[in-house]
Amino acid sequence: MSRTAIVAVTLAAACVLPAVAQAPRPAPQPTPPTRPRGAQVMTLSGPWADGGSVPIKYTQAGGEISPALAWSQVPEGVTHFVLVVHDVDALVGAGQDDLLHWLVWNIPGDATGLPEGVPQGPIRADGSRQISATGPDYRGPGAPASGPPHHYVFELYALDAPVNVAATGLSPAETRAAVMAAMTGHIRGKAVYTGLFKRAGQG
Repeated sequence: MSRTAIVAVTLAAACVLPAVAQAPRPAPQPTPPTRPRGAQVMTLSGPWADGGSVPIKYTQAGGEISPALAWSQVPEGVTHFVLVVHDVDALVGAGQDDLLHWLVWNIPGDATGLPEGVPQGPIRADGSRQISATGPDYRGPGAPASGPPHHYVFELYALDAPVNVAATGLSPAETRAAVMAAMTGHIRGKAVYTGLFKRAGQG
């Protein structure tokens, strides 16, 4: 091959290489989302099947005893718990709120549940506080016989800090609002447990 031919071949190859280098690359595959550290789903259970009927002994139609509750799968770094029990079907005020049946806050982070029949009183033996729409105690379900059963939702929140609300001078509704506001930015996990209830018809 002559020298002129070799130069021509070399120039032709040089012209081809940039085109190969600029060939489109495969689009990068998205990274699968990962669950945040300690973000496992908590569980909350009680004496009836989740979504089932609340036994009479725990309602206003019976002994109005607070049910035993148990929880597990608690995330890391939890120092306190807050329990909120409310009737989500009750229309309160202008119909934009519901009825508070129990609020227990600052439950110690090493607790795994609440016993049946928590005594009345604003401060419990473990230092946690409680209130409901009618006072410092558990208020059982009491939906009327007319209409469908109401949903009573137990919400357990796991926090990484205590709730600095003493409830002194506050109404139950104001206390609930203050506790929920103080929880902002400190919630590490949540569990929900539901029961249905309405009073038996007459006659």
